[in-house]
Amino acid sequence: MLPKTGFEMDRVLQYHMGWRNEQGEALDTPEGQGKALRPALCLFGCHALGGDWNKALPAAAALEFIHNFSLIHDDIQDGDIERRHRPTVWYLWGPGKALVSGDAMHCLAYQTAMGLKEKGITQERALRVSQSLVESSLAMIEGQCMDLDFENNLTISQNQYLDMIRRKTGALITCSVQIGALLGSEDPSHEEAFIEYGVRLGRIFQVKDDMLGIWGYEHQTGKSAGNDIRRRKKSYPIVYALENARPKARNEMAAIYQKKSLSEGDVENVLAVLEECGARRQAQSLIEAEASSGLRSLEGLPLHAWAKQEAEELIDFLVNREY
Repeated sequence: MLPKTGFEMDRVLQYHMGWRNEQGEALDTPEGQGKALRPALCLFGCHALGGDWNKALPAAAALEFIHNFSLIHDDIQDGDIERRHRPTVWYLWGPGKALVSGDAMHCLAYQTAMGLKEKGITQERALRVSQSLVESSLAMIEGQCMDLDFENNLTISQNQYLDMIRRKTGALITCSVQIGALLGSEDPSHEEAFIEYGVRLGRIFQVKDDMLGIWGYEHQTGKSAGNDIRRRKKSYPIVYALENARPKARNEMAAIYQKKSLSEGDVENVLAVLEECGARRQAQSLIEAEASSGLRSLEGLPLHAWAKQEAEELIDFLVNREY
């Protein structure tokens, strides 16, 4: 549960988390909840290294709250009126109230993490967890700023894009497994290995998301095919095409992305350029290379067979997911 603020935003935050409806009534079955990937990674990292995952619960909850703070703010910036098949917070309560509610969610995340001391975690380790949460939050915000800067830039390199997603998406994912390893083992090399694993997971997650935003099926993703093109998002396949398409095709695509709104014909033309230059194949190839690197990062760790299998299955899911 979220700590209470004592203000109306409690209802707003609980709505966003899927625990209450628009009228503030508690739901018997939560609605519109996400994958809970980050808290799951935290608990997995702790348990995989022989730690007591119950002791990591406050950190896992804090990670989920930080992630959701970013979603509330993202929805305001992007003007999205729906998330997880429910109206967004800003759409129901206005940008101002959504903004401060997101701020509150961020603060409450750190308050939640303080519960580690009640779980018997030493003050030194609890402070290290807090430091990791702060650093990853800052990196995530930096990545968001970079992404906003990219909106009016048609000369983004692949390396620039990958650096941006390492911060915006990857920082909190990496932090999740890092904290789990920190709470599950006293060996710094174990933490370093899980950090590398998390970096790879973050890159796989975002590039796959980019692919689904263009080629995903609406009944699985909740978004129409080509949705990210209509929104003129500079996702990885687009960045790759703007770097590698034939000059004429690249210029046509750049001209389309400078329009205020795109027609269905524009979307089809962009899809054709992506197909011609092999952007989809390149994105999939990158994902598979990151998957191999992620698995290698855990080699040599004293993991039980179940943990190795879970690590492999997680990567396989992220590589092949369709939603």
